[in-house]
Amino acid sequence: MAAVPKGFLRYYVLRLLDEKPMSGSEIMTEIETRTHGHWKPSPGSIYPLLSWLQDKEYSQEVTDPEKEPGIKRYILTEKGKAMLEEHVKRRRELRKRTGFFPSPFMGPPWLPHITEETSGLLEAGKRLAMSSWALLDNLHEKLSEDVVAKATEVLTDAAKQIEKMTKELHNQKDD
Repeated sequence: MAAVPKGFLRYYVLRLLDEKPMSGSEIMTEIETRTHGHWKPSPGSIYPLLSWLQDKEYSQEVTDPEKEPGIKRYILTEKGKAMLEEHVKRRRELRKRTGFFPSPFMGPPWLPHITEETSGLLEAGKRLAMSSWALLDNLHEKLSEDVVAKATEVLTDAAKQIEKMTKELHNQKDD
């Protein structure tokens, strides 16, 4: 995936290392799994980052010679945890300040045809994206399987309804 924002890999690796000790190979595989195969960072980006994190004392190497000799895993130090918390804080502030959310609700130039009549849709999309990000942030801090199930149901239902409207509009165009 070529369009990964600068600094995102560092944030992602910090989050993973905050969860559990991981090797470079495990990090690459985990990112690929979590992005459903859309992104697998290369060794050329992971290993220099792991080295940099260690040099700056944000992480430290741990090994378990009895379990897996020769496998280097990394964990976050207290300094690394503080850096992660700063990243989380900046991301939240950026989202609040800019209303960052994924397309199609980015507005011009991605949706150059926004009119007064469709501006309500844009605002509703922004609210949905922002509330989804906030929910994910909170779930990262405290997982609730019940909330995940309910939110999944709500979003799946909304997607089905929007897909139905889209199909109806498309069929009207063909008439």
